[in-house]
Amino acid sequence: MKIVFSELEEWEKSIVKDRLLGNELVFIDKPLREEDIEQYMDADIISIFVDSKINRSMISRMPNLKFIATRSTGYDHIDLEACKEYGIVVSNVPRYGENTVAEHAFALLLAIAKNLLQSIRKVEHGEFNPKGLRGIDLKGKTLGVIGTGNIGKNMIRIAKGFGMNVIAYDIHPDLEAASTMGYKYVEFEELLRNSDIISIHVPLLESTRHMINKQNLNLLKRGVIIINTARGGVIDTEALLIGLDKGIISAAGLDVLEGEQEIKEEPQLLKEGFRKKIDYKLLAMDYMLIHHPRVIVTPHNAFNTAEALQRILFTTIDNIKSFIEGRPINRVI
Repeated sequence: MKIVFSELEEWEKSIVKDRLLGNELVFIDKPLREEDIEQYMDADIISIFVDSKINRSMISRMPNLKFIATRSTGYDHIDLEACKEYGIVVSNVPRYGENTVAEHAFALLLAIAKNLLQSIRKVEHGEFNPKGLRGIDLKGKTLGVIGTGNIGKNMIRIAKGFGMNVIAYDIHPDLEAASTMGYKYVEFEELLRNSDIISIHVPLLESTRHMINKQNLNLLKRGVIIINTARGGVIDTEALLIGLDKGIISAAGLDVLEGEQEIKEEPQLLKEGFRKKIDYKLLAMDYMLIHHPRVIVTPHNAFNTAEALQRILFTTIDNIKSFIEGRPINRVI
């Protein structure tokens, strides 16, 4: 089969070449873009990451395409309805980063609670004193976890180790885990009202888009800290900025932004003369968050550990091999 891989590092390419012998392998060092699709129209399989947005137009122009192996847990960057219509199987990597992403989420929380970035900057500027750097204890605080899949449960385990109280919301509550791990499921609005910290661990679906929004902003406990390592679109960016401005939200730690793709592509957009349609209001709000004194933003980096990347790659190779053998695994559709 002709298999096109986008955005692999050199060490990953070596492993792929060794483990997928007998197939025609093509490597692209950048995301797979619609304007480049003509070069890969005859691909049987594509393996992509979240920066490759696979839409209906691209799918319709790849007549040989049978399988998409995304090297991510989320799959909102793929038009699943179009894949269904064209008979294309899609698989993901469901369990690569349950501890990895949770650790990053908690790192963001600790950085906020202990004023770590401000402390480092102050010392770098020659001020070796703690004035203005008073933080908060996490012990005894209530953490509200939205989404209790593998990552959410790992976030809960870490929080319990810090002596935190944990409440959770999930459309499919795991009552056995709640009993074993010592947390409680509540309704969504109750979680908003009672959480000192909210950490989000849900996929981006139509049902989860803008879960936190201008309509429920005033339900939040005043002074809440928001942590988001899931998808930017789960939070209404304008509502987040309003909450920060009004003091409803005291701080935010974000590994994802609602318009992050435009930020990543900015050098390319400049080169191309901004021919792509851009939501300039959202882009401006993202930059406001990036430069906000009470917000920490990391560049969609929560997945990025040596161990997690190995798990992603080996699972992806297994997904591809299994599909070729006629027994697809980790299917999304």
